[in-house]
Amino acid sequence: MRNRNVLPLLLTVLVVLGLLLFGGTGILGQLTDRTTPEGGVSATPGPGAATGPAAQGSPFAGSGTDAAPQPQAQVNPSGLPEVRESALPPEGRRTLALIRAGGPYSYRQDDQTFGNFERILPRRDRGYYREYTVPTPGESDRGARRIVAGDGGEKYYTDDHYETFRFIAEGS
Repeated sequence: MRNRNVLPLLLTVLVVLGLLLFGGTGILGQLTDRTTPEGGVSATPGPGAATGPAAQGSPFAGSGTDAAPQPQAQVNPSGLPEVRESALPPEGRRTLALIRAGGPYSYRQDDQTFGNFERILPRRDRGYYREYTVPTPGESDRGARRIVAGDGGEKYYTDDHYETFRFIAEGS
């Protein structure tokens, strides 16, 4: 008789632990709603929905001309230190231009989902962030430098393979 009472208690404990571990968010700690830059919440797009900067109303959306999209001032949503676009290495500025143009990219890993497993960047749904290689002269592989772009248009630079990030103040 006692074994029947243990199972519901065990299930309740597991549910509570799951909520504590994952913070009440979706599977594997991924948020089920997106927090907008204005502080509001928008629903996660369903399967097959268009995502990415173009679908999210990116500030880099083209103006209908063939000119390269120009960056607009971004608010730093992260509280992380900032780096001016003009202070990035030349390879970083070239990578930013490629991101704005939608490619083509030199590495097959570019424009792939960045998992934010380090949890340094603001927490967002899986797939919100994409990563891009910033080539390092003299390196025989991709090196440690990356730009990570969010669907909201914000971009971050790391030169130590995700140990630290700086918000990129574009256009400055």
